Amino acid sequence: MRIDCKHVWDYLSAYIDGDVDPDLRAQIDRHLETCEICSAVLDSTRNVVVLIADERVFELPAGFSKRLHERIDAMIDADSASG
Repeated sequence: MRIDCKHVWDYLSAYIDGDVDPDLRAQIDRHLETCEICSAVLDSTRNVVVLIADERVFELPAGFSKRLHERIDAMIDADSASG
């Protein structure tokens, strides 16, 4: 039996965690060999998992928050004026 992209996406998290039975894993592996889209989704999902597991804290540059809020306010004002 061949599985389609939707089925791969339904089981992607379990596949990454190793929580799928061997038969389903083999089917997903075969699908990934020929489907560039699902392979890219798998790679992206794995990257997200790695980033979420990274507990480092990054400090934003001084004044970043203020500049961000000013830009958001300006965009809201511009949108309100045009709409």
